[in-house]
Amino acid sequence: MKKLPIGIQDFRKLRTEDFLYVDKTREILQLVQAGNYYFLSRPRRFGKSLTLATIKELFRGSRDLFDGLWVADQWDWTEKYPVVHISFSSIGYQQHGLEKAIDIMLEQQAEAFQIKFEWEGISLRFKELLEKLAAINNKVVLLIDEYDKPLIDYLDDLEQAKENQRILKAFYSIIKDSDPYLRFLLVTGVSKFSKVSIFSDLNNLQDITVHPAYNELCGYTQQELEDYFDDRIGQLCEQKGMAKGELLDQIKEWYNGYSWSGDSFLYNPFSILSYFSATRFQNFWFSTGTPTFLIKLLQERNHYHIERVKADLSLFESYSLDNTETRSLLFQTGYLTIKEIDEYGLFTLDFPNREVRDSMYRHLISAYRHTHTSATTPLVVQLQNAFRQNDLEQVISIIKTLFKNIPSQIFIAQAEAYYHSLIYLTFRYLGVYIESEVNESDARLDAVVQTDTHIYIFEFKLDRTAKEALDQIRDKGYADKYRHKGKTITGVGINFSSKQKTVEEWLVEEV
Repeated sequence: MKKLPIGIQDFRKLRTEDFLYVDKTREILQLVQAGNYYFLSRPRRFGKSLTLATIKELFRGSRDLFDGLWVADQWDWTEKYPVVHISFSSIGYQQHGLEKAIDIMLEQQAEAFQIKFEWEGISLRFKELLEKLAAINNKVVLLIDEYDKPLIDYLDDLEQAKENQRILKAFYSIIKDSDPYLRFLLVTGVSKFSKVSIFSDLNNLQDITVHPAYNELCGYTQQELEDYFDDRIGQLCEQKGMAKGELLDQIKEWYNGYSWSGDSFLYNPFSILSYFSATRFQNFWFSTGTPTFLIKLLQERNHYHIERVKADLSLFESYSLDNTETRSLLFQTGYLTIKEIDEYGLFTLDFPNREVRDSMYRHLISAYRHTHTSATTPLVVQLQNAFRQNDLEQVISIIKTLFKNIPSQIFIAQAEAYYHSLIYLTFRYLGVYIESEVNESDARLDAVVQTDTHIYIFEFKLDRTAKEALDQIRDKGYADKYRHKGKTITGVGINFSSKQKTVEEWLVEEV
């Protein structure tokens, strides 16, 4: 059983130290043979860096590393190229400053190729490196990993982000005129930012982010999961006393669902590797770096309706630091993915899986409540248990607890926003554990919760009366669509007081 390469992005290390490698060389060869200049956007920890490391060894002609892989007898190993591989996640710009860090990186690249710089400045030195390498050896393969990390890391510090943008623009600008020296170019990142010269100056750079032919370049398919992890799946089935199909369904619910084509769905490699290491379901990918900036931005914009978002191709175009479009940011960072593409080219974006859905709601609820994320799941599990025990007194007590820690001055200023958002998010999150739904129409918000024996229909009012809420449930026939289920249907009318910051009154009636 090969070792699990958690956090390892070095193809050479994987192949020489007996780590598991899911063979992506067929997709890589297709990419290399189809064109020369590419941009690929994928979320963090999705295999972008390993893809670049594999391409690097391919062009270097490292034949021994590819024994047993699909590409082994499909490539001309006698043709070798100098590879300039730049990873912005490891150049130390936070320590040295971006311009100095790039200069140090270029010096290291030059030293590795035994080149002496004659020019000063990062853009001129970058150009000199490519020119001299092409003159000495062969055309250059240029691989730039996480080109936008110096921007992503400073989205909550606009001044620093714009300074880094200026530096990157100068650095990348030389690529435009470097065509005579380049054999292949692949730039990876999370987002397409304007004003960094890559997308504005390189007219021949093909964005393959949502190209259906490259959907499976990164990430694991269902077939790859079952083929490469079959021994571990069998081991877990034996340990847990589960049928293989049952375990696969659970793994799929938790970690499958990413797509950039809308018809072929993938697993995040980091989550899958972490799951087979820990042998229990938990949030792995989300917990490794959810930006506080993103949660803060969603809260500031009162953007909590995240599921089933509609968008067109313009969502995937570049955007500026001054105007980060929320849906675009959620998609490009991996919190939303493409679930469908209709006949008109409209995309439906949604959470990829339970891991992301669960975690996003937990973080958003915690942000609105001004509590730590660790307090949110226990509260929702208590709510689940109260419903299963048909204990409405406890249900109301937990709903009151939701608003307890919000500073009064903040709540008073945004009473309606807080009221709607916390009720909505909590019942959405409850849906992870028990059948719960929240629907919006005509400026009203309903919540419906189903247990084995009961169906609870909630109507919430703000600064009105519980009777009004209960009357609406009855008068509009909200219970009618559930009568065929043969369960006890209970209407719950709740009035919330913005002054008291709590549930003021509630009424219950079997409907």
